[in-house]
Amino acid sequence: MEKYIEETIKFVKNKLSGEITGHDWWHAYRVWQNSKLILRTEQSANRLIVELSALLHDISDWKFNNGNENIGCEIAEEFLKSIKIEDKITKKITEIIKTISFKGAKVKTPMKTIEGKIVQDADRLDAIGAIGIARTFAYGAYVKQEIYNPEIKPKLHNSFEEYKNSKSTSINHFYEKLLLLSEQMNTKKGIELAHNRQIFMKKFLKKFFSEWECKS
Repeated sequence: MEKYIEETIKFVKNKLSGEITGHDWWHAYRVWQNSKLILRTEQSANRLIVELSALLHDISDWKFNNGNENIGCEIAEEFLKSIKIEDKITKKITEIIKTISFKGAKVKTPMKTIEGKIVQDADRLDAIGAIGIARTFAYGAYVKQEIYNPEIKPKLHNSFEEYKNSKSTSINHFYEKLLLLSEQMNTKKGIELAHNRQIFMKKFLKKFFSEWECKS
């Protein structure tokens, strides 16, 4: 098992090191660490599936591939075959990668397996709190969107297509996604960890708007 994990770490590092949008190697690393933390309280889960899925979950995000939802799965599958992971394990990992992402406020993305629930929680944890705030503004700068514009209101998207094609602001992203994630956690540990990060984001937004309105 350890050799598969080490090979995957090398592959992901090589692929994602230096990426600047918050979807880099260190994002994968943190999701991997969060997954292992949650795994301690979900001992029925398959460790290999959890760890490899966490490491590979963002190997090629649709946001950087013209909305292609399948490219991450395809790259992960090719890699897993190259290191001779069993087909049934590969299938479970690629299913997690395919369904892990947030696809809009009104779009349900339930995970079928405990392994998927763990990795989805771990990924969502890295999207909220202090790290989530930093990643939001890094990505916002990359796609050249405004930090905030009071004339552009947040939207709760009804479909993945609507979510993918929407134009918004970095502050709106909190209301369109980040503040919704704590209620979508799957595991007891995920819910626990999300709680404090949710509080931190709300404090940040309160301070942001106070300064925006020149009140502090």
